[in-house]
Amino acid sequence: MLKRILSLLLLVGLSAPFTAKADEGMWLPMLIKRLNHADMQKKGLQLTAEEIYSVNNSSLKDAIVQFGGFCTGEFISKNGLLLTNHHCGYGQIQSHSTPENDYLTNGFWAKNYSEELPNEGLFVDILVRMDDVTGKVLEGIDNNTPEAERAQKVGQRMQALAKEASNNGEYVTYVRDFFNGNEFYLFVYNRYTDVRLVGTPPSSIGKYGGDTDNWMWPRHTGDFSIFRVYAGKDGKPAKYSKDNVPYNPKHHLPINIGDREPGDFSMVFGFPGRTKRFMTSQGLQLEVDQLNKTRIKLREKKLGIWKEDMDKSDATRIKYASKYASTSNYYKYSIGQNEGIKRMKTIEGKVADEAKYQAWANDPQRKALYGNVLSDIDASYKEIAKYNLGSIYLNEAILGTESLLMAYRLMPLYTTLKSNDAAATKKAVEDLMPRVDAFFKDYNMPTDKKVFAAMLKYYSEDIAKDQQPEAFKNLVAKYKGDFNKLADHVYSNSFVVSEQKLKDFLKNPTAKKLENDPAFAIVQPILENFQTNIAPKVGAANAKLATANRLYVAGLREMNPDFVYYPDANSTIRLSYGAIKDYSPQDGVMFNYYTTMEGLMAKEDPTNEEFEVPAKLKQLYQAKDYGRYANDKGELVVNFITDNDITGGNSGSPVINGKGELIGLAFDGNWEAMTGDLVYDADYKRCINVDARYLLFIIDKYAGANNLISEMTVVTTDSPGAGDAAKAEATTPQAELLNATMTEAQEKLRAGKTEFKIEKKKGDAKVKLQVKD
Repeated sequence: MLKRILSLLLLVGLSAPFTAKADEGMWLPMLIKRLNHADMQKKGLQLTAEEIYSVNNSSLKDAIVQFGGFCTGEFISKNGLLLTNHHCGYGQIQSHSTPENDYLTNGFWAKNYSEELPNEGLFVDILVRMDDVTGKVLEGIDNNTPEAERAQKVGQRMQALAKEASNNGEYVTYVRDFFNGNEFYLFVYNRYTDVRLVGTPPSSIGKYGGDTDNWMWPRHTGDFSIFRVYAGKDGKPAKYSKDNVPYNPKHHLPINIGDREPGDFSMVFGFPGRTKRFMTSQGLQLEVDQLNKTRIKLREKKLGIWKEDMDKSDATRIKYASKYASTSNYYKYSIGQNEGIKRMKTIEGKVADEAKYQAWANDPQRKALYGNVLSDIDASYKEIAKYNLGSIYLNEAILGTESLLMAYRLMPLYTTLKSNDAAATKKAVEDLMPRVDAFFKDYNMPTDKKVFAAMLKYYSEDIAKDQQPEAFKNLVAKYKGDFNKLADHVYSNSFVVSEQKLKDFLKNPTAKKLENDPAFAIVQPILENFQTNIAPKVGAANAKLATANRLYVAGLREMNPDFVYYPDANSTIRLSYGAIKDYSPQDGVMFNYYTTMEGLMAKEDPTNEEFEVPAKLKQLYQAKDYGRYANDKGELVVNFITDNDITGGNSGSPVINGKGELIGLAFDGNWEAMTGDLVYDADYKRCINVDARYLLFIIDKYAGANNLISEMTVVTTDSPGAGDAAKAEATTPQAELLNATMTEAQEKLRAGKTEFKIEKKKGDAKVKLQVKD
């Protein structure tokens, strides 16, 4: 990420270097000792670097898992009890729910191991180790290596290193690139596939506030669910079996129920998904104008159709609950991101930074390598922009329509049928059957039919006609642009919208039958047109962009050799650190760092499903029956915020204090910082968390699941006094001068000054701050 260069010297007698930075960054845990540990200790960390990450000994990393490939979870007992978000486990909760046993509405709590529910397809990955393999991947490759040769060698070496580390398939392994292809790291995981649902609060707790409160603060949501990981009797990964035993993790997190204060140290450990903070101004403009605007338009329409039908039927509500929640999440995120980019003038800031980069790159010694980087990036984005809508619509509209998605899933079968490969066809059918069962379990044809008509109408209107296949344009002409009539034809004649008809087809599939199916006849030409006429152009532009981006990031790091950059998130394990902290979203408004049951009850609205409060929770509130989970003021804290740097994929991540104890569960970011994937907002960025005391209160007092509480390690001492330590440190003359200097510097920066010096002196203590453009 681009930053202004700050050079700060703290002078006490002799000059000594001091680096000032925000609590920004998603750091690789194996590098914490070298890059971050000293700074973390100053902020309140009481653990050694080896207690955070170690290959040979138990450490915090052993308590953290990637949950299902899309969220984070953490072990909270020696018996494999796993904590994650309610929204991360939502698909599994929904899959076990029926109108008769509606766990979404009523919650679920297993009283013993035998009642825990298995979940086909769910897995957790536990990190064994990570290694820097940059030297091995880039051996013999330099800036003179032709790009095609470089790409081929890098790809082959990444694959070979991962295969070698897998130990003949014992481990899940992969090599990921960092800093846009300038560094490479190998990750080795144990994958456990027997993961069972243990407990979940009702959605009125786990999703309290619904879409209205999503991405918002103040918040009052109990966004958690509990699973258990099982293993073979040898402790190794094993397929589901009644003979499996609870997994015994190398480390599990104690849960701290002491009070917290502003300034207390907080650490988030997890698997953030994707950030693009090195993206240039041209890329940001494309995100705003095409990706986000299109996503908002298409998802808003789809969500409206789904919601209307969900409100009419409990069966439809249950079927679409998980799909609705996941679709809604990034619909709202895209709205907030566009607003944030505009508010922060992010694109304007990038343009200014790029001008400085270009001036640096124009130096005769650097021009040959870096001089054309930004112009190459600009040209690549302009080419991508011509075809970008085709990519977006394929994913959001075409494959975002359920019937067309199922038709698309028949493409591999179609390939085998065309090749007359009987064995491959048989395998393709076998692979499809479980997906067919899962599809129709959560499918409502009348709802999907309305989505189909709306999405294809948008596709016809918004995609350039020369990028649409002739077969589709002919179909639109045949029905004179009436997409409701087209939908009538497709849903009356296609076998992909009928479970029985689809299974009948799969008993004796032929290529001709598939070609004649009206849903398949829409998907096939659109997909082939995309692969033939659009994807190659976008691919060529992206290849040129990847090369330019790699050089751009390499140049940035060379341009600022004293600045420690962190890599973009890429679904690999990361650690961020910060503090519990309130914030002011606008003039005259201050948000406290925590919320309570009082605020939850103030939002109650029995006529609105998003703000319904379960009867028992109201009874506990009225009696103030909070047990040991109340704070020292007698309040039951529900949620709290920190300034940790997180993004999607961090959902379910533990919030850990300076002693390595769990104090909360990360589940959301705040509306004012929706630019987080693209740029860090030091003023507004907040991580929204379920307080550990609230989730234990729900398990204990609300659900009565004492069997779960009894296997956890609950710590009753207060959290470490990092906030107090910071206050004490501020009493020293050096710290007083430093604080005063930084405050003055912030005021100058906000006023638009880009170059200035500040010098202060008190006794023998001196501070000199120099800010350069």
